[in-house]
Amino acid sequence: MNVKSIIKSLLVCGAFVIFATSAQADDKTAAAVESAKRWLALVDGAQYAKSWQEAAPFFKAQVNAKIWEEQISAVRAPLGKAESRELVGAQFVNELPGAPEGEFVVIQFKTDFANKPDSVETITPMMVDGSWRVSGYFIR
Repeated sequence: MNVKSIIKSLLVCGAFVIFATSAQADDKTAAAVESAKRWLALVDGAQYAKSWQEAAPFFKAQVNAKIWEEQISAVRAPLGKAESRELVGAQFVNELPGAPEGEFVVIQFKTDFANKPDSVETITPMMVDGSWRVSGYFIR
């Protein structure tokens, strides 16, 4: 094998590794989005205690169940029913400021609530013991 052949082989292998890594991130992102939608369905249904139970340990360490229920109820009740929710974007990341090391997906939805259309929900699932669990939730 000459040098050109070796370089060409390395480039092809390198491209495959990048593609495989990208495909893995895409699969993880898609799974995280589905998990986020299931969690949001709990919040939409005012099942706040269950949403806390289903959240990541990191989330639970930031706010206890009772305070979570009080805070999310105070925020969501005035907004009214979620009438539509459209995925705007989702990005797989390995680190977030103030969060433990791990795998995260930062997801944004454009959500129209009955009393506040054009809202943006940001939800951040993190990988915990092989499953995606919400570690953060914000509405703007």
